[in-house]
Amino acid sequence: MFRQIRRFVVAIDSLKGSLTSLEAGEAAREGILSASPKSEVKIFPLADGGEGTCRAIIAGLDGELKSVEVTDPLGEKVLAEFGEVPEKKLAVIEMANAAGLPLVPEDKRNPLNTTTYGVGELIKIAIADGCRNFVIGIGGSATNDCGLGMLTALGFNFGSGIFGRDLEKISAIDDSKVLPELRDCKFRIACDVTNPLTGENGCSAVYGPQKGATPEIVSTMDTWIKNFGELSAKFLKLEKKSVPGDGAAGGLGFAFRSYLRGELLPGVDLVLDALNISEDLKSADVVITGEGRLDYQTAQGKAPSGVAKLAKKINPKILTVGIGGSVADISDDAKLDAVFPILREPMTLADAMKKEIAAKNISATVKQIVRLIERVR
Repeated sequence: MFRQIRRFVVAIDSLKGSLTSLEAGEAAREGILSASPKSEVKIFPLADGGEGTCRAIIAGLDGELKSVEVTDPLGEKVLAEFGEVPEKKLAVIEMANAAGLPLVPEDKRNPLNTTTYGVGELIKIAIADGCRNFVIGIGGSATNDCGLGMLTALGFNFGSGIFGRDLEKISAIDDSKVLPELRDCKFRIACDVTNPLTGENGCSAVYGPQKGATPEIVSTMDTWIKNFGELSAKFLKLEKKSVPGDGAAGGLGFAFRSYLRGELLPGVDLVLDALNISEDLKSADVVITGEGRLDYQTAQGKAPSGVAKLAKKINPKILTVGIGGSVADISDDAKLDAVFPILREPMTLADAMKKEIAAKNISATVKQIVRLIERVR
């Protein structure tokens, strides 16, 4: 007689273009219960702070999604989605929904002409709804305005406009009309980059070109942002004038950290904390995680590795299992005890990504994993 595993935690990242995180989790649950009907299974949606983070957290916390009209990167209007969990006074925002690169046609991409003003509008709306806790993903930006637009929307006055080009005009800072509620707000920012604000590894040099910046624009904006950073540090009496991550999202990391006392955190860690997965990991026997592809990059801040590392930290005896549409060499640093590909027969990529096939493959693979675990543990 072999021991039956009783408690499973399932946290699988979305399989892009195929299954959402929750759909993948449900398929895994089906596989677990088909092999071990009496087992307890808890599913958590998973994301790494980038696209899909808002929906993952809101789904995991039974919150609500809202769609509101705000200013897009070019100063026009756009419908932007964000989430709220009223009982936690929590708002979850992806800055890309208001100021993301996909919102700007390729022929209009130029960081001199884009703004984060819409991000500030989303924050204002959430504050008006009673939110005081914010989780914000800042990946995928079209901007390099150092948060000038966002901060202006929140009431800071820099004597300039709201676009990247207006950084040149800043000579003074006035916070007399800033939203008073900001004093009670806590901002946690999903930030997986370590770029400084300026210099050869700063936001202008590293990310400016993909947003349409020429070498001349990169050099000019780097100078403007350096001046803005120094002026801000003096005005705000910052203990640390610069920290890794300040250059994230065209300097938005700096704006959150310095003006809004935001905490820059690895994306997956922030998501897992928001979902309070730790409590369930304490008593779990097995955690099943994964994503579309598991490879050498998995240990470098990807969501499955984040789950496995947290699980091992909380519960050293827990078994961590990874599944993926494809599996390549993976580092022990990922803290996954074993990894398995879900493909069970040769097929085209197009077929493998069909929802019904991907779900069936996950379920069947997890069923075999659980059968093996029960026999050897």
